[in-house]
Amino acid sequence: MECRLDGQVAIVTGASSGLGEAIALLFGKAGASVVVNYHGNRDSAEDVAERIRADNGRAIAIRADVGEEAAVSALFARTTEHFGAVDILVANSGIQQDASLSEMTLQQWQAVIDTNLTGQFLCMKEAIRQFRAQSQRSASRARGKILCMSSVHDVIPWAGHVNYAASKGGTAMLMKSVAQEVAAEGIRVNAIAPGAIRTAINAENTEGEAGQRLLQLIPYGRIGVTEDVARAALFLVSDMADYVVGTTLYVDGGMTLYPGFRNNG
Repeated sequence: MECRLDGQVAIVTGASSGLGEAIALLFGKAGASVVVNYHGNRDSAEDVAERIRADNGRAIAIRADVGEEAAVSALFARTTEHFGAVDILVANSGIQQDASLSEMTLQQWQAVIDTNLTGQFLCMKEAIRQFRAQSQRSASRARGKILCMSSVHDVIPWAGHVNYAASKGGTAMLMKSVAQEVAAEGIRVNAIAPGAIRTAINAENTEGEAGQRLLQLIPYGRIGVTEDVARAALFLVSDMADYVVGTTLYVDGGMTLYPGFRNNG
């Protein structure tokens, strides 16, 4: 059986590059109409949308800062104006602003929490309101699907990145609590927690000697690629995962197995 999203409308936040880009492209191939959300890089977002359209898909790029409530409301309003409904939200937008705790500024803390955690809250709230407002659609068994982007650092502490780790730990419990709240309405909420994934932004940490050192933390023996996460995302929002509710799927090559303990620590 093939994972298909025919007749469905998906919003993918932070989709101008990296994980969001890969998810948007794969959703387009699977038949979804895709909203490629971006904050700063319009050209890249428009390129992603054009690549979906060139592959006989439907897509538009819409700018919105997911940390601002009015912008999120406008994102959903424009989506429904253009495509008529929303069936899927992938709350993917995320940033890092790293520093040791003693050196981290309040601005660095707040910026990461605003995007990574508050942004997910705002997008999830708007998605649920939209799912409730629109009539039951026949394209999917669920009334609506939400997929949160978490991280292995929702369970693995990360010194020097306390704002990021806190945001992802918060995402894990946000997802579970919302899933519990809305499951009876036929709305499925889940999360993906990627490990080390090779993207253009983190090339210096995943290539060469740095990449070799990173492999010591990955029992499966390779660094992930964006398609690994995109395929998991497609499964979780498809009807093939219709009985999967409130679950975090770790796409990490075994990083959360704490490989340092393979030889008794």
